[in-house]
Amino acid sequence: MDFFKIFSKNNQSSKNVAKERLKLVLVHDRSDLSPKFLDMIKGDMIRVVREYAEIDEEGLDIKLTRMKRESDNMPMSALVANIPIIKVKDNE
Repeated sequence: MDFFKIFSKNNQSSKNVAKERLKLVLVHDRSDLSPKFLDMIKGDMIRVVREYAEIDEEGLDIKLTRMKRESDNMPMSALVANIPIIKVKDNE
C-alpha cells in the first residue's frame, strides 16, 4: 500500500508536494474518515481482490479524492482504487 507515496522524496517541486498534501488533508477532513479507518477499508479491499486475483502490490494505488457527481455536479468524496491484476485465479 503506497498511501504515503506523496510524502516521499522525489523530483516534484516543494510547491507541488505542499499542494498535494493540502488536498489530502482537506479531503480527509471533509469526508470525516480517519486515516486508520481508511487504512482498514484499503486492507479489506485488497483482501477481497486477492481472493479472486493475484495483484501487483508495487503498482497499488488507493486514495481518497474529491470529484463531482454526474447527476448534479455536487462535490463528493470518492475512494479511488487502482489495483493492477497480474492473474485472475481459477474458480475452483
